[in-house]
Amino acid sequence: MNKKITIAIDGFSSTGKSTLAKQLANHLGYIYVDTGAMYRAVTLFAMQNGYINAESFDKQTLITSLPNIKLQFKFNADLGFGEMYLNGVNVETEIRTIEVSSFVSKVAEVSEVRAKLVEQQKEMGKDKAIVMDGRDIGTVVFPDAELKIFMTASATTRAQRRYDELVAKGDAVTFEEVLKNVEERDYIDTHRKDSPLVMAEDAMEIDNSHLNRKEQFDLVLELVNEITKTI
Repeated sequence: MNKKITIAIDGFSSTGKSTLAKQLANHLGYIYVDTGAMYRAVTLFAMQNGYINAESFDKQTLITSLPNIKLQFKFNADLGFGEMYLNGVNVETEIRTIEVSSFVSKVAEVSEVRAKLVEQQKEMGKDKAIVMDGRDIGTVVFPDAELKIFMTASATTRAQRRYDELVAKGDAVTFEEVLKNVEERDYIDTHRKDSPLVMAEDAMEIDNSHLNRKEQFDLVLELVNEITKTI
């Protein structure tokens, strides 16, 4: 039997990290953790309580409120992955809106927020057999992961994908609005002081601008098989 490994998938927003991670986890029988959902849930909490809006961000009150935030993934057999619960409430749909997207990178900049979530993420992966995606998985959460993937694509390509997803859900957004959000998140993610988005030295970079989901999955699964056979 092949040895269980830790798979860390990092990259820019809307590169399909979660889609790939879900595919791998389902195929391998691994646990899947969407760390972006965790940061989005904290962002939703901040929005619901008036800590963040277009004009201001009360970081200190959010930091003080962190002990009151309980995050859980509950597996949904129909969907095939765990949905995000915030303080006992399913918020999987609410956290995927453009409004949450517009604030999540700012919330993720807060060191105390990152410390709280990274601690939980490390605990989730202590027994390996996990696929986790985010911004700092291969560099901070699992620096010793056996396989690290770094995903990228052009901002225009990623904005189009995100726009199509939002429109399919019935959200009233414009392509220009989504592109602006993608570019702003890129800047914040790569320039924050605490755990900025960078590719780990031992990561495999995949530009999926011109890859479909099957081509991408087959490519990464081959990497997984090569690694598990040699350890």
